[in-house]
Amino acid sequence: MNMDDVARNGLVLLGCGKMGSAMLQGWLASGLPPGSVWVIDPKPSEWLKSTGVKINADLPASPAIVLIAVKPQMMGDALPTIAAMGNGATLFISVAAGTPISSLEQTLGAQSPIIRAMPNTPAAVARGISAIIGNVHAGAGHLDLAEELLSAVGQVVRLDSEDQMDAVTGVSGSGPAYVFHMIECLAKAGEAEGLAPDLAMQLAKATVAGAGALAEAADETPAQLRVNVTSPNGTTQAGLEVLMDEARGLPPLMKDTVRAAAGRSRELRNG
Repeated sequence: MNMDDVARNGLVLLGCGKMGSAMLQGWLASGLPPGSVWVIDPKPSEWLKSTGVKINADLPASPAIVLIAVKPQMMGDALPTIAAMGNGATLFISVAAGTPISSLEQTLGAQSPIIRAMPNTPAAVARGISAIIGNVHAGAGHLDLAEELLSAVGQVVRLDSEDQMDAVTGVSGSGPAYVFHMIECLAKAGEAEGLAPDLAMQLAKATVAGAGALAEAADETPAQLRVNVTSPNGTTQAGLEVLMDEARGLPPLMKDTVRAAAGRSRELRNG
């Protein structure tokens, strides 16, 4: 299966909020014909109405792909509308957080090829990273296609087992919120040193965004980039001696943060 098959047999997008809209925008920009896309969404946006895709129309009996992008609490209402497509050639890709493959198989059929994906919120600006894992019926071609579709909103990595989704949740799924809070804290610290709030926030946002972009673009590791900007006995070293303290600095705090998020993910998965 490839994008030609998708264009020929159709793609159903179940849910078109921020994540679904970001993916759809990427697919259309890459040449997927609007007429080959069906979107099911109770409150279609004005942008969605302008795209030329089919909205809340009768679905094809056997589309190439159904991409499930509804909120987890909406899954119970949404899945019955596509259950009849299960146990066939249709590939199901779910980006619904916290919904395991086993749960999807119960509704969609155990013979269905199913891929679970965990994107993160920067996907809304095409700077996300998604982790994918398939069930036993999802072959190499299915995974390649899922990666191509999700590449519309950022990078894609493949997992060895679904159990790794809990750690992915703790690092990249929940991680943007950690960074947002770091921006808040950095700005507040600037205020405490005498900067106006707006200026402190502008400096904090630009610093975090710029450092992240440099970390991705540079050949050096983040550790080497840190060394590069740390002059002996200078200002950066003075700050890092606090931040890198193994007992009370960022290393133990970040480890505890990711452990807590991954642990909660396991609790939710196990009911």
